[in-house]
Amino acid sequence: MASSPAPTPRPGDQLAAATGSTRVIVIRAPKGATDTVECGGVPMLPAREVPAQRVPAGAPAAQAPGTLIGKRYVDAADTLELLCTASGAGPLTYGGEPLTVKAPKALPASD
Repeated sequence: MASSPAPTPRPGDQLAAATGSTRVIVIRAPKGATDTVECGGVPMLPAREVPAQRVPAGAPAAQAPGTLIGKRYVDAADTLELLCTASGAGPLTYGGEPLTVKAPKALPASD
């Protein structure tokens, strides 16, 4: 089965790394987006086209920085937001720029 070209992100899309176990859900995407989301330098594909990969227990940690399950990743302009649903090796990028972990919002004090 031939895989489709890497999609431009749209809210609700589920994407998976073609060469690893990273999976994300697009929470927010810029209007008119033309770039693709990449993991480890390889464009991510629709999750339905990539079988889930399991990392064996006790497997050594990957050398490259990876993604962390439950974390939100954003671009520098804060126009793209991804939620990591399965961790894996390799950094996330969008348009060639690295995505960073979104800082949690500070809650008001309940004095």
